[in-house]
Amino acid sequence: MIGIVDYGMGNLKSVRKAVERLNVPCEYVTQPEQVRAADRIILPGVGAFEDAIAALRKNHLDEAILEKIHAGVPFLGICLGMHMLFDRSFENGEFAGLGVFHGDVRKFDFQGIVTSGKLSVPHMGWNQISLEQPEHPFWKGMTPGTFFYFVHSYHVVPRDASILACQTDYGYPFCSAVTKDNVVATQFHPEKSQDNGRVLLENFLKM
Repeated sequence: MIGIVDYGMGNLKSVRKAVERLNVPCEYVTQPEQVRAADRIILPGVGAFEDAIAALRKNHLDEAILEKIHAGVPFLGICLGMHMLFDRSFENGEFAGLGVFHGDVRKFDFQGIVTSGKLSVPHMGWNQISLEQPEHPFWKGMTPGTFFYFVHSYHVVPRDASILACQTDYGYPFCSAVTKDNVVATQFHPEKSQDNGRVLLENFLKM
């Protein structure tokens, strides 16, 4: 069973519908024991980092998530769910994350960058990925230049280059996905990315 972590915010319905279209059992998990019982974990998210990480900690979901990750259970973080895996975020202040990966979450900053047109924030719409870890099973069937759907104002800045799975250009190259062993996380939304997103979710089920 896939557990979709419900901490009171995020794009839960679209993630669940995308998983259900693959005919795979899934359910929302709101309690630590439910997280611990799941075979795979998806941590989605849309909203403010401060509120999201506080909600995880209030309900002790953070502890259960870290236990599952350290136990080698397949884990997928999406958008804000990716941000919370890092050490800290500078979204409207400075807030500690889960520390699964070393690095920060920072807002797009186009100061001093020359572009062909004005870039708006949030970065919203379809954009392409590079592919830095094509050998990882999560990326099977993907090629450089594949398009995915993005909606975000902040992005991660990893301190460990080895986890970088994809980059995307928006004024400058930013990290759009990370991968390490059983943990994958994407800045883009697979559940909103049509056929390409479906392939990634299928790959996640096979990890």
